[in-house]
Amino acid sequence: MNKIWTLGVLGLGEGRSIISAALNSRYFQLGNICDLNEELCRERCREFGFDKYTLRYEDMLEDPEIDVIGIYTPDQLHAKHIIMALEAGKHVICTKPLMISLDEANHLLEVQKRTGKTVFVGQSSRYFEPAKRQREDYEAGKHGELVTVEAHYMSDSRWFLEKAWSRKAGFSWMYNFMIHAVDLAAWYLPEIEEVYGVGVVSQNTKDYGLAVPDTMKFILKDKSGLCASVSGVYATPTLGSAVEQSISCTLRGTKGISRAGYPKLKYFTKFTPEPKNAILHSFDEMHGYYFRFENESHHAGEYQNYIEDFAVCMNEGRTPKPDLKEGIHTLAIMEAMEESMRTGNVVKVSDILKRRQIVLE
Repeated sequence: MNKIWTLGVLGLGEGRSIISAALNSRYFQLGNICDLNEELCRERCREFGFDKYTLRYEDMLEDPEIDVIGIYTPDQLHAKHIIMALEAGKHVICTKPLMISLDEANHLLEVQKRTGKTVFVGQSSRYFEPAKRQREDYEAGKHGELVTVEAHYMSDSRWFLEKAWSRKAGFSWMYNFMIHAVDLAAWYLPEIEEVYGVGVVSQNTKDYGLAVPDTMKFILKDKSGLCASVSGVYATPTLGSAVEQSISCTLRGTKGISRAGYPKLKYFTKFTPEPKNAILHSFDEMHGYYFRFENESHHAGEYQNYIEDFAVCMNEGRTPKPDLKEGIHTLAIMEAMEESMRTGNVVKVSDILKRRQIVLE
C-alpha cells in the first residue's frame, strides 16, 4: 500500500515550487507552510488556496501529522534546520546545497544515524526532462563505455546579489549555482578523487563587496582515470539559452554521445554511425509542467519529479538519492575545488575527507 506523505515546507521563496508540487502529487499532501515573513505566508496561501501557515518552525516540528520537512531556507541555515527536523523525528527533503561547508557533516551524520530518518538532497537538475532521458539512455548502455563528461552552469545572475542574504558570510557562487554542474558530473563519475581548477573574481562581484570567484573551470578525475570538465560563469553577460543552455551535461562514450540541458526542453543524441548529425528530441509540450509560473524562473516540475521519486523509493523501502552521504561527498569535491583554486594544486577528495575525519562507507 502506498503511503501518502504529509509535507511541511520551510522557506516560502524557493519553497513556492515544492508547494505546487505537493498540491499536485499522488503521494503527498501539504500539512503546513512556514516563513518568518507573514505577508509571504499569506501570499502563498492566497496563491495556492491553502488556509494554514505558521511563523514558527517549531510548530511544524511538533506536529505529529507531518512526516517530511521540505527545507528551502537560505543556504547558511540548512544544516541547522536539517538537524532540528531529524531531532524532531522528521524525514528531510532539502534543496541544494546540503550545507555551505563540511563543518557540520559529522554532526549531521551522527544525528541521521541516531534518528534513522532520511535526508534527501533536492538536486533538481537531475529531474529535468532532458536529464532524465539522458540518464535512461546511459543506464540502457546506449553510450557504450563512458569516456568523459562535460558539464557547465553559465548564467548572468548578478540579480541574485540583490538578495540581502546572498551578501552575508557563507555565500558562494560555487555552492549556490555551480553545484548543479558538479552534481551532474558526480552522478556519472561517483568516485571523483582528484580535482584541479582556477577561478576569477570579476569586478561585477567585487562591486557588491564580495570576493568569491564567479568564473571557474575545473577538471575532475575519478579513481579509474576518467575525467569530467566542469565550468561556471555567473556575474558577466552570457549569450542566452537560445545559443547555449544555462545548464548542460554532455556524455561521450565509445558508442555514442548525448547532451541534455536547461532551461530548453531539448535533448540531443547520436548513438549510431549514421546520420552524421545528432538527433534532436524536443519536449516543448511539457513546458507548462516544468515552468508553472513566471516564465522560466521557477522550475516546479523538477520538484514534482523529485518528491514523487522520494515517495516511491520510501514506499518501496529504497533510499532516495542523492542521500546524505552522497550530498556530503559532493561537498567534499567542492571543498577540494576551492582548495585547488586557492593553492593552484591538484587536490585529492580523500585528503579532504581524512582531514575532516569524515567516514562515508
